[in-house]
Amino acid sequence: MRNGQAIMTDLSQVLLFAMLPVMGVLIGTTLAETFRAPGWVIGATLHGAAGVAIALVSVDLMPRIVDQIAMTTLISAFLAGAVVSVIIERTLRIFRSTERQPKNLQAWMVYTAIAADLASDGALTGAGSAIGHNLGLLVAASQAIANIPGGFAAASNLRNRNVLRHHRWIAAVAMTIPAMASAALAYWLLADADQALRSTTLAFISGVLLLATIEDVVPQGDAPKPARWLSTASFAFGFSGLALLSAYV
Repeated sequence: MRNGQAIMTDLSQVLLFAMLPVMGVLIGTTLAETFRAPGWVIGATLHGAAGVAIALVSVDLMPRIVDQIAMTTLISAFLAGAVVSVIIERTLRIFRSTERQPKNLQAWMVYTAIAADLASDGALTGAGSAIGHNLGLLVAASQAIANIPGGFAAASNLRNRNVLRHHRWIAAVAMTIPAMASAALAYWLLADADQALRSTTLAFISGVLLLATIEDVVPQGDAPKPARWLSTASFAFGFSGLALLSAYV
């Protein structure tokens, strides 16, 4: 077991790694603030973001854990993540209803899904860094590229729904919090943990991310009614792009 000073030094590196996925979202937000995209572009972009998220679960997360823990443990952790995704949605619905703006709920839920994605990126970065800093850096760098379409789509949605610009930027910058917090927490918990605990944590993250994507990002992407070929191509390219990054980065 390492001493406290060594862990703190390593933790500072992990937090720097965790900022990379956030930079991807901020790049997408900047593009959305610069160019006003039509609805079909937003819809296609959201399908691309959904493809990235589902690839993260199916290509990156699940292969890491399926042979490491009992299936009952995997299912229990995944279901716990699904429950948390429902709690997030309910909490945000209550918050938005107090502002009498229910029409914006789904747009904010896209930000919540991306925040959950960033939290999973941070946790995966922290977990990867607990195994080795090279792995943590590679995971964070791949997610930075994958998060650009998500940031673009989320900012475009809020812009098209007339959410104030400074609110949009506050929301974008605030997403540094789940990324860095989850990275720090994952690293502190998993740096000296066994493989079973690491795998259980990744199963929980998968539940949060997958349910947020299917229940919120995909319906929001369908709302502008993009052409089927375009949404399908966007999803496929998003999925394939992250799969390639996972294989070669």
